[in-house]
Amino acid sequence: MKADAEVRRARLRVSVLVGVAITMVIAFVGGIAYLVMAQAQQTQVARELRYNATYGVPDVAPRCAWVFVLDDGVLDQGVLAVPAGFPLRGDLDAVVSSGKAITRDVSANGTEYEVLTTPGADGTTVQAVFDVRYQLADRWHLLLALGIAQVAGLLVAALIGLGVSRRAVSPLAEALARQRRFVTDASHELRTPIARAHLRAQLLAATVPDAQRDNVDALTRSIRGLADVVDDLLRSSQLDRGSFEGRPVDLADVAEAAVVGETERAAERRIALALEHPGHPLVVIGVETALRRAVDELLANAVRHTPEGGRITVGVTASGGHVELVVADTGEGFEPGEASRLFERFHRGTGEGRYGLGLALVREIVTGHGGAVEAVGHPGRGARFTLRVPLVERDVTPVGPPRHVRLPSRDGAHLA
Repeated sequence: MKADAEVRRARLRVSVLVGVAITMVIAFVGGIAYLVMAQAQQTQVARELRYNATYGVPDVAPRCAWVFVLDDGVLDQGVLAVPAGFPLRGDLDAVVSSGKAITRDVSANGTEYEVLTTPGADGTTVQAVFDVRYQLADRWHLLLALGIAQVAGLLVAALIGLGVSRRAVSPLAEALARQRRFVTDASHELRTPIARAHLRAQLLAATVPDAQRDNVDALTRSIRGLADVVDDLLRSSQLDRGSFEGRPVDLADVAEAAVVGETERAAERRIALALEHPGHPLVVIGVETALRRAVDELLANAVRHTPEGGRITVGVTASGGHVELVVADTGEGFEPGEASRLFERFHRGTGEGRYGLGLALVREIVTGHGGAVEAVGHPGRGARFTLRVPLVERDVTPVGPPRHVRLPSRDGAHLA
């Protein structure tokens, strides 16, 4: 499931990148074409204005152009109709006073005009006006064509990107599928010989001299740890395939079973182990074995990192539409900056401890159930892991205050 999501995201990223690349190429080429066209038109209009100002006379100017001549204060604008607002008498008077040409753009009558007012060759002042509506129309048509080409290019780019992404990512998808198959097959094949080795180590521990008992016990624990790693790998591959089907699960019962399972190990290390839950079901939708594995790992992690004489508390409550399961210990803790990295596979902390696959699997299980898990801790001041899973609303009546469960130890005493 997770690997499939990664493949889909990779395909989407490749498609987007290819689409963006092709779109940017079209936009770049279109932008250059527009700039070249606009510059060419601007040069043509300026050339027309200079020509009309030099050689044009009223009523003889080309189409879309007008020429006005001011001679000794008398304005000659011909007998043909001229656009409203022209000539620009202010510019004519300014040129007469300064003797310097004036060029300006004028928006009027629903169009744009280029206006050049300049001293004439014979002591006159000439104003040439050019209507650029057709040039602007050509630019608009070019922009429209570029927009259509951009949309068409984007669709083509999406199709090309989809094809490229499938070809580019298909080796990754195949490699991930082969990896899952290998992990699953290898885990299944390794479980039997590891179980046999663990059993033989236990039998051997009962027959060896006391002087060698510690070494055999260490061997047994090592084989058990290897079996846990294999189980983690197998469950991880199953989670990636999304092979679980959710059913109603009482997370309070799961927590109690997990605590009972760790009671003997906690007693060996003289660790006080306490469980608190409301005394009524706290139901979530999920897979009991997977949730049990997540809670087991959080509790086992707390036992591993809590020294002798320490304390571990497991609490289960309902809060904000979620069931919260908190595992808090008085152990060695961790740096606050390490909290987000604890759930990475095979992460090594700043100390010598290695977290392996366990906490990574916890996060995969919890997120697969629509929940979240977080960790808070400080060096030498313990750690607190909080697991949240959506609560299933049911008609239940709490039976009294939160329950403090007393768990029997291996020697008949009780843990708080």
